[in-house]
Amino acid sequence: MAQLVVLYHNPEDSSAFDAHYASVHIPLAKSIPGLRDYQISDGPARTPDGQSPYHLIATLTFDSVDAIKAGLSSKEGGAAVADLGNFATGGATVLMFDTRSV
Repeated sequence: MAQLVVLYHNPEDSSAFDAHYASVHIPLAKSIPGLRDYQISDGPARTPDGQSPYHLIATLTFDSVDAIKAGLSSKEGGAAVADLGNFATGGATVLMFDTRSV
């Protein structure tokens, strides 16, 4: 399995971010080919010491990093990536990696 993790930095307007994310971005991301599971943080993202610079964390599961790359290269993936500029005013950090159980 592989994960695509998106760390959404705190936006200028969290209410506008949340509304757009729920009504527009989630449906776009859920249409990405090869997506196996899609989870988001529920409530504020925190560190053990308190607040963090992240408003929301999304974890998308695929079969492999190659499947992530193929999904993001698709028409649906391109639409989801292009949508980031419409709501992620604080920016986002995107990570992708294969996983293994230990």
